[in-house]
Amino acid sequence: NPTHYTVYGGQSRNLTIKNLRAFSCKGWSDGIDLMSCSDVLVDGVFMRNSDDCIALYGHRWDFYGNTTNVVVQNSTLWADVAHPIQIGTHGDPKSPNTIGDLVFRNLDILEHDEPQINYQGCLSINVSDENLARDILFEDIRVEDFAQGQLVNLRVTYNRKYATAPGRGIENVRFRNVTYTGSHANVSILAGYDESRAIKNVIFENLVINGLVITDKNSVREAGRFHIGEHVEGVVFRNTPQ
Repeated sequence: NPTHYTVYGGQSRNLTIKNLRAFSCKGWSDGIDLMSCSDVLVDGVFMRNSDDCIALYGHRWDFYGNTTNVVVQNSTLWADVAHPIQIGTHGDPKSPNTIGDLVFRNLDILEHDEPQINYQGCLSINVSDENLARDILFEDIRVEDFAQGQLVNLRVTYNRKYATAPGRGIENVRFRNVTYTGSHANVSILAGYDESRAIKNVIFENLVINGLVITDKNSVREAGRFHIGEHVEGVVFRNTPQ
């Protein structure tokens, strides 16, 4: 029951975290936070946290550089507040970072309980601080009903509490075989910041909400409860054979 992070990595490479079991109940007691880390494997963890379970950032404090080639797999996440997965808040506006080549695979999300709209999203990419998030895969993820929040939140934003600039963009994100069963999810949001700080190329493949496969042929906003905002292009919902 740590007072802050369970594990945090700063400017680390070739990092492996396996079979970790952790609980936390205090404010800002995140699970695993990685700042400017590359070549990371997180495998077989159980995280119940009173803040983000898994968070990936660029520069923070004395750590500098991109965050790339991170795999999180075969794990269970339970966020009593904030996000099960969060990407992109902290970075380096003076020397912008890229957060990319990320894989989240075979995960169970048991809880997400966040009343603040700006911090909702089981699967969240919120880039600030001139960060660019790209080439990200969410695959084989099962989300149980949760107390309050959103299933997906992708935003290029300017979090003035924690950042000093808006993000650069979000590109090439794929959600494959994600399922949500429940009734408490708020409308998921995809929104860019402006024309030069946009969201591009987001594919939802075999997204199932309460047993219904969400495709462009059905009413995504009604069936899937998605809001596609401004400065977002190349969003596709499709069903492919298993």
